[in-house]
Amino acid sequence: MRHTAHRTYHLVRALGAHIEERLQEAQKRPDQGDISITTVIIWVASVTGALLIAGTIAVVVAKYNGKLNGI
Repeated sequence: MRHTAHRTYHLVRALGAHIEERLQEAQKRPDQGDISITTVIIWVASVTGALLIAGTIAVVVAKYNGKLNGI
């Protein structure tokens, strides 16, 4: 138990230091990490298209499932 507490303590300290460094970096460069609306639109369209394709394949497989057993 002592070793677990010791490791946890060091892990929490390391994570705290890392988060503090990242926050200081973010204050120096506040524009970092901004996503343009175009990127969001492209991602939404891509995910929607992939879901539509997967749904179509699932419907076709479900419809012809009995006929595909002999293949």
